[in-house]
Amino acid sequence: MMSVIGRKNAGKTTLLVALAAELVRRKFRVMTIKHGTHPADTDQRGKDSWRHWHEGHAERVLMEGPGQRVLWERTDQESDPVALAGRYLVGADMVLVEGFKRAPLPKIEVYRLAVGPEPLFDPAVHNPGDWVAMVTDHPHYRADFPVFRFSDTAWLVTLANLAWDHAKILPP
Repeated sequence: MMSVIGRKNAGKTTLLVALAAELVRRKFRVMTIKHGTHPADTDQRGKDSWRHWHEGHAERVLMEGPGQRVLWERTDQESDPVALAGRYLVGADMVLVEGFKRAPLPKIEVYRLAVGPEPLFDPAVHNPGDWVAMVTDHPHYRADFPVFRFSDTAWLVTLANLAWDHAKILPP
């Protein structure tokens, strides 16, 4: 497992999907978890799946359609990504997690100057060994882990190698 973290609008999703696509291209079975700060959209008001969830108050709603399946599940509290992967993503070669910045997972940070003057990584608070890499547009940022610039040409391939080498291995 590997977590992609960063401030809002830094480009976490863009990096995660590029990294996932690169790993899939290498024939790995990739699964993802997205941490949200607001409830997931459960379809359109009045549609059957919406009614199952909102009017039926079902504990779980599983919607099956051509080529896809979506599960909505009511929860009393937020789970950690390791528990979620163990429950729902069995069989993955790699689970990429967007968010969950406090989870005990190796991290790749996306840091853009436009969304904050400093990265989330703070050497006074964080262990640099928890960060696998950072991708940034800051021309002079340095750290005790690999730092890639968006303008670099081969960073995605190298980042995919680092992600694979430093991923947290889940127990069977």
